[in-house]
Amino acid sequence: MFKNLIIINFLYFLFISVAHSNIEIKARTAILQDFLSGEILYEKEPDRSIYPASMTKIMTSIIAFDLIKSGDLSLEDKFIISENAWRLSTAGYSSMFIMVGDEVSVEDLLKGIIVASGNDACVALAEGIAGTEEEFAILMTSKAKELGMTNSNFSNSSGINDPDNYSTVKDILLMSNYLIKEHPEFYEWFSEKEFTWDRTGGDPITQGNRNPLLYKNFGADGIKTGYLAVEKYSLASSIVRKGRRLVAVGSGFETKNSRSRESRKLLTYGLTNFDLVQINSKEEIFDKVEVWLGKENFVDVYINEDIYKIIKKAQKKLLKVSINYYGPIEAPIKKDQVIGKLKIIYNQELVSEHDLLATREIKKVNVFSRLMKSLNYLIWGDV
Repeated sequence: MFKNLIIINFLYFLFISVAHSNIEIKARTAILQDFLSGEILYEKEPDRSIYPASMTKIMTSIIAFDLIKSGDLSLEDKFIISENAWRLSTAGYSSMFIMVGDEVSVEDLLKGIIVASGNDACVALAEGIAGTEEEFAILMTSKAKELGMTNSNFSNSSGINDPDNYSTVKDILLMSNYLIKEHPEFYEWFSEKEFTWDRTGGDPITQGNRNPLLYKNFGADGIKTGYLAVEKYSLASSIVRKGRRLVAVGSGFETKNSRSRESRKLLTYGLTNFDLVQINSKEEIFDKVEVWLGKENFVDVYINEDIYKIIKKAQKKLLKVSINYYGPIEAPIKKDQVIGKLKIIYNQELVSEHDLLATREIKKVNVFSRLMKSLNYLIWGDV
């Protein structure tokens, strides 16, 4: 009565005649990830310690965004600018150009951080939220640990020179992914090309976004540049093309031009050498399986997650997706009951397994019906 069933749902044979060559990115350390699948497409010393410079400001923004999301902070809240913050409004620093005693809204400070890369805005926001920048840095490091950024420590809110302010491109990638996933409405600010600060006691100041990829017209929508003399140039970047997002982080670019050129090269490599396949949408029924002794003969199954896989364009590849269950499944069946596994095999290797869940309850038939089904099985077999 019971048997192992394997139903092949997808079978992809990709015959690609054009082979790709490995690329070399001119940076000390770099990483590239497909956002939806989470798969790493390129990496170069991803765990090497770096000074993240102004990429630190991604975490500064995240702390504020989390507080806004929880209701503990509002974009309309205003903070009074201290002398500590104002001192970073001088020449030689990336600045929003706020003045001592100004009352500046959280929204303006955040845009001053994200678009103008203002170090002064970072300190003002940190002091307004936590009292001191040192206390705010503790919040930043705690959040980093929560996100799995095991090789990072934050000692200030702006990323200015400090040996205790360190990270890796892999950790910056984790932080960037969190920003995009958890705060999509605020992430849009990272694509804004300019910000105008209507400052006190002077004409408004308009500054452009320092991310060079935003001006290349090829789909970049973030994220953050960085520079320190000891680290050279760095960039966390992201591109969206035809519904697909790639995220890259690089550090140790020798020049501004190479930062732009090599980052674009890395993102283009991901777009042109890999295909993204959606295997499952958590909003849809995946398939159905046979039921034994139930009031219905089949039950629909689903997987409670979106599943994406990357396929390399360079070679003949094979992707199999199969339903595996020991069945038919005997009733009663509860809603959301695990009744099988989805197995994903890529290039003859098991990539991942996912629980198949029943979409609804299936009740058992009455005694008379069960008897008749059992007799039919004995006489006619599994029909």
